[in-house]
Formats: sequence, structure tokens, C-alpha cells
Amino acid sequence: MGIGQRDQTRMQRDTGPEPSGIKAFCFDFGQTLVDSAEGFRTAEKEAQQALCNRFDVPDWDRFLEVYRTIRKALHEQSRFSRPAIWSAVLEAFDREPDTDLLKGLEQEYWRTVQRLTRPFPEAESVLSVLSGRYRLGLITNTQGETNPDQHRIHHFPRLKSHFQSLVVAGQEDIPAKPCRVPFQKALLALEIPPHAAVYVGDDYRIDILGAEAAGMHPVWLKHRLVKRRWPAVETKAPVIESLEPLCRLGELL
Repeated sequence: MGIGQRDQTRMQRDTGPEPSGIKAFCFDFGQTLVDSAEGFRTAEKEAQQALCNRFDVPDWDRFLEVYRTIRKALHEQSRFSRPAIWSAVLEAFDREPDTDLLKGLEQEYWRTVQRLTRPFPEAESVLSVLSGRYRLGLITNTQGETNPDQHRIHHFPRLKSHFQSLVVAGQEDIPAKPCRVPFQKALLALEIPPHAAVYVGDDYRIDILGAEAAGMHPVWLKHRLVKRRWPAVETKAPVIESLEPLCRLGELL
């Protein structure tokens, strides 16, 4: 019996009583099922350096200050397009954005992220256990893809196989999370009312508040393997440090 099978058997044995009424689990993707932290850090640094060099921005410290300010402002508006961020930064320095160049940088950015992305060690085992008891859906914001078939989940077929519904928000007229629409779309596809679904995500504003607004039961994953400054907020949502506690849902809700 392989390690994954042992883990799955143990989690099945350790599952406690199920809370009544829960019929489905929905998940975010990045930093929830997979760890892309190294990929994003590397891709961001490479993109910043490339922009600064190719557009001849001489003050590196000032460039980083403007970059981070603009990126934060756009993220707070649920705008995650890298070319949009880069264009705004270049315009702040009176540089004319080059569409083809930015497109090439974006492609390289996502190749770096993908190359350095790994599923969390317990992800597949947990999904295997949950899929035997609940309906599973994925609700994730777009990350540079132009259509749902290009989302990074497709590079992980063993994870993808467990989901009955996949919603990529921020494209094809679906607004990005934390808007309620992508959550509602997933629930409709799963034929589950909001109060019967748990949503697991890593981002407080986008995932936890978004799921709460949609009427779901949010669970906040602050994975122990992720080095990150988590927001200091009070929340009624259960907080977990790995995916394994999801198999003991009765202890969480």
C-alpha cells in the first residue's frame, strides 16, 4: 500500500460524525490545493526586473514602490491582470506600454508560476476522501488564462478528476471573487443550496468574505507550509493549517 493510500485510509478511519445538511465542498485553487508561493515570488521578481530594464526606468527603489502600490490598489478592486498592473506602472513613469512585449512577459510569468507549483502533500488524499461523501466544486479567479480550459487546474489531472464543477471567475462574463456570482454559479451546477456547502480558501477578503456573502460555510486555510503575512482579523470561520481537518468536518462546524 502506497503512502497516499495509507494517508487516505487513515483519514477515512479518523473522520468524525458529519454535520447534518452539508452536501458539498467547494475549493479555491492557488494556495489552497497547490502551493505556488515560490512561483509567484520568482515570477514577480523577474517581471519587475524585466519591466524596469526594458523600459529604462532608472530608479529601482521608486519603481518597486509604485509597482506595489498599484498592484495593491488593483487587487483591492479584484483586478488581477498582470498586463493591466504593468501598464499602469509604466504609465506612472510616462512610458508607453508595448502590448506585444507585455503579452510575452505574461506568458513567461505564468510558465514560471506553473513550473514552481506543487500540490500540497495532503491535497489528493483529502479530495479522495471528501469526493466519496460530498459533491466537489472548484471556484477560482482567473490568473492570466483566456478561457477555462487554460486554467492551471488542468495541469493537475489527478486533482481535477475529483470535481463535478469548475468555475473560473473573472472571465467569460463571470465577475471575479469576492462577487457572489461565481459562488452561485458553482452551487447551481452542483444543485446544492448555499447553506449546504462548505467553501475552503486562503484569501480572507476574496474567499472567506465572498463565501459568507454567498451564504456558504467558509473555512480559512492558513497552510503551515506557506510563509505569508496573514491579515489580523476576527472571523467566525474555522481556521485550519492543512487540508486534513476537512475530513473531520463535524469538529469544524
